[in-house]
Amino acid sequence: MTSPLLAPYEGPHLRLRNRIAMAPMTRGRADDVTGVPHPLTKEYYAQRASAGLIVTEGIWPDVLGKGGPGIPGLVTDEQVAGWREVTDAVHEAGGTIFAQLWHVGRMTHPLVLPGGATPVAPSAVGIRSERIHTSEGSVPHVTPRAMTTAEAETTVAAFAAEARNAVRAGFDGVEVHGANGYLIQQFLAENTNRRTDRFGGSREGRLRFALDVVHAVADAVGPERVGLRISPDNPENEIAEEDPQGTYRALVDALDPLGLAYLHVIERGAYGALADLRPRWSGTLIGNFNGPEPTSQRAGEEVLAAGLADVFSYGRLFIANPDLPARFATSAPLAAHVEHLVYGGHAEGYVDYPSLARV
Repeated sequence: MTSPLLAPYEGPHLRLRNRIAMAPMTRGRADDVTGVPHPLTKEYYAQRASAGLIVTEGIWPDVLGKGGPGIPGLVTDEQVAGWREVTDAVHEAGGTIFAQLWHVGRMTHPLVLPGGATPVAPSAVGIRSERIHTSEGSVPHVTPRAMTTAEAETTVAAFAAEARNAVRAGFDGVEVHGANGYLIQQFLAENTNRRTDRFGGSREGRLRFALDVVHAVADAVGPERVGLRISPDNPENEIAEEDPQGTYRALVDALDPLGLAYLHVIERGAYGALADLRPRWSGTLIGNFNGPEPTSQRAGEEVLAAGLADVFSYGRLFIANPDLPARFATSAPLAAHVEHLVYGGHAEGYVDYPSLARV
């Protein structure tokens, strides 16, 4: 019996060769000064072009949104040209690729930012229980400064500008990163958003930034080219959402009429987000499990069989298995990635994992 993951998918805006998406994963190999992707990045993504959909690592729309060493941008002409090489390589291999638009908010450090700038966030609420990776090693977080209303509005515009650059770079679309405790989720969560302007206070206020970003990006490149990734009730990076069901139902209800390319839902925490949000979303829904261990083929198949998602995304399995769909199709053994080679470096642990044809 053929796996449902291997069936083609035809949705309102997506035509995919299979229902396996490659989830966005930070690899930290861009030029740390210019923000241009590593010369091997085109090979890395082209090797994985058999995925129905590739979503790139997070790419910053503003240098204050850069989360660590080697994180690429999509702001300058040089960065656009670098990403054009990547998209050309993926398209030549028959793949579909979206760029993830990623502003980390408070999840960065002066050692990462130009001029030793202080990180920005919805409110001046720091992270206390974790440390952050920088070029000088693991260090404690600093308390961010609260963005002014004007800065929040400028950041919305930066997301839209990055989306336009993504289209210039040849991407098939963009994914707005609203998950995992980064800037957009910091605006959504009660413990990180203590604002009193129009971007805070009530639930409506806390939703404002996310809605403004998605609307601005959709206006810039067309809603059919825009996805949104969310992780309801995800405590990662010290996020605490008091009523995730109410927050994300309201967010999804507000965005569903736009006709976006997809909604990408990370299932984590006690709130059953996929089951709750699937009936409220009329377009393509991508499911994901972001747990401590790589998600199995069977788990994705069960989600599709239950009708909770149309496509399922895999992250870490794609690091060491560039031809993951072929391995699923043939029940071939899955290679394990080398943990210390995930972030930074060059070819090793990046483009040297063999496909089945080379094993």
